[in-house]
Amino acid sequence: MHQNRNPSSGSHSDSSNHNSNYSSNYSSNYDTDLWNEDLAPTTLEQRNWNWFHYASLWVAMVVCVPTYMIAAGLVSEGMNWWQAIATVLLGNMIVLVPMVMIGHAGAKHGLPFPVLLRSAFGTKGARIPAVARGLVACGWFGIQTWVGGSAIYVILNALTGNTFHGTTLPFLGIDIAQTLCFFAFWLIHIFFIRSGTQSIRWLESYCAPFLILMGLALLFWAYQKAGGFGEMLSAPSQFGEGAPKEGKFLSVFFSSLTAMVGFWATVALNIPDFTRFAKSQKDQILGQAVGLPLPMALFAFIGVAVTSATVTIYGEAIWDPVVLTSKMGGISVVIALFALALSTLTTNLAANVVAPAYGFSNLNPSKISFKMGGYITAGIGLAMFPWKLLESSGGFIFTWLIGYSALLGPIAGILMADYFIVKKCDLEIDALFRHDGQYGANNGWNWNGIIAFIAGVLPNLPGFFHTAGFIKNVPIIFDILYQYAWFTGLFIAGALYLLMTKFSQNTSMASNQHLFEAEKG
Repeated sequence: MHQNRNPSSGSHSDSSNHNSNYSSNYSSNYDTDLWNEDLAPTTLEQRNWNWFHYASLWVAMVVCVPTYMIAAGLVSEGMNWWQAIATVLLGNMIVLVPMVMIGHAGAKHGLPFPVLLRSAFGTKGARIPAVARGLVACGWFGIQTWVGGSAIYVILNALTGNTFHGTTLPFLGIDIAQTLCFFAFWLIHIFFIRSGTQSIRWLESYCAPFLILMGLALLFWAYQKAGGFGEMLSAPSQFGEGAPKEGKFLSVFFSSLTAMVGFWATVALNIPDFTRFAKSQKDQILGQAVGLPLPMALFAFIGVAVTSATVTIYGEAIWDPVVLTSKMGGISVVIALFALALSTLTTNLAANVVAPAYGFSNLNPSKISFKMGGYITAGIGLAMFPWKLLESSGGFIFTWLIGYSALLGPIAGILMADYFIVKKCDLEIDALFRHDGQYGANNGWNWNGIIAFIAGVLPNLPGFFHTAGFIKNVPIIFDILYQYAWFTGLFIAGALYLLMTKFSQNTSMASNQHLFEAEKG
């Protein structure tokens, strides 16, 4: 039975490709709990992002503190510098594949991620993976906001002679000044959330070249100051013969590779939120290929090289760029930290606000707009105590990054299987916004998608609980599966979804044939 239809009479035009338009005033036929203007397919006029916009988007997202520090975690686990950079590069080349494939649906049909989910999970079932993706983004939002707030904290201390601090607050574990800086940086995000996605595109496009220059300038400064990059780039791997971790390279490598994939597994899911604005498939594919793998590896190298130089300059390896810039002295501190805060802002807005904003809007489109969804994201990120997630590099990589990749891998596998193999890239757009269409069958729940999602997550849970310290021992097979958590979930869920869908189709065909023969008889 239909729910009340949206009475909006605004005229829109749209296309499932770039050559055909849907009828105007399409919103009048859609269910109010499935449609609002933010979730509606983009019009031809809105599709104005070219390849440079996507490359800039990725460069602006890549240049951030977690990227700078990510190779640090790999080196601390025993890799030498080139093994760490190669792992980062390979992981990003791998995640580029689902990024481009899932992005295809956005570019062709103009749909955001939560709406695309309805094809595989049902009009109601889609809310589960949308919220799962959104909650992960809330965690990342909090982490990035904490990093940006820390940069502001150091800037103020540099300008005031290291007097900007206060009493450590019980329960929070940070001082009053840190809390205020965190909140101030949080408010900057609120401004851009209020201004919408086009303001984010503008910010990314203008900031990307500046951020690249600042990264290279930091690299040049470190090289000049240290007279070379020093000890760390010449340090051997800890996995060689006679080394402390001899014979353990593959175990660390595959876990780290999964973590690298997990780093952008979030955006790989909701990339349609951006590619829905693409002028063409070529623009989104070329832009992402140019903007993601190599810049990610380059900025990770800057992190390793600059840190290696700090051993010579300061007598210790300083991985945290906030701590490093606080030691640099002079106006360079303010400039470097401004760039750091700016890079954090651009990454956070694009990677960690857009997806949950659409996801929360999808829960109740008639009451939750994109902006309101963004405010909800910011509120959850504020309440998650993100500094707790960054207490150790091992916890950051092996618990946080791999842990949520175990949750997101199955969603990616189901989406790709459904869109490319089952639907063959062809979607009935109207049905995505109506409970009485093909995607609203079984009261809005596609149980093939739901069951496949659960089956993809379950094998990784024992390994996650073991790594996180919730349980002491598990059979070794579960630790091995967890090392490949994203891949494990993707292939299990995708394959099971295809098998169940094929079985459902065969059962339906057999039933229809039986009814036809009965009527004929």
